[in-house]
Amino acid sequence: MAELAALLRPSLLRLTRLVRNQRVDTSVTLTQLSAMATLSKHGPMSAGELATCEKVQPPSMTKVLANLEEHGLVRRDVHPSDKRQAIIAITEAGLELLDSERRSRDQWLTKRLAALTADERALLQRVVPILDKLAEQ
Repeated sequence: MAELAALLRPSLLRLTRLVRNQRVDTSVTLTQLSAMATLSKHGPMSAGELATCEKVQPPSMTKVLANLEEHGLVRRDVHPSDKRQAIIAITEAGLELLDSERRSRDQWLTKRLAALTADERALLQRVVPILDKLAEQ
């Protein structure tokens, strides 16, 4: 097991770094993009809930959200049952930026995948659920 981990870890790190570097808008950090992706996937939520989802401390999330709000990528809405709280939602501009980032990364990865053989691509297709399982544990 340890040998497989030692082989797999550096490859995953290199590939992840390369994919992350395929950026459209570098004025938004990867942490900010991650927060926006969470809002896009799970819908509006409080800053505390978002911090929990993103596994960061609430003060850190406050800074992330302030920057995103300043750029018009998220908005604060009044909580329906607790007027003291805000609900954070991604804006249309935020969704467009996420889509643009995803397209850029997908295009880059598509070119890389095209250089592989059909058998290699088929093998990768079978590995995806296993990688997802590892990521969810």
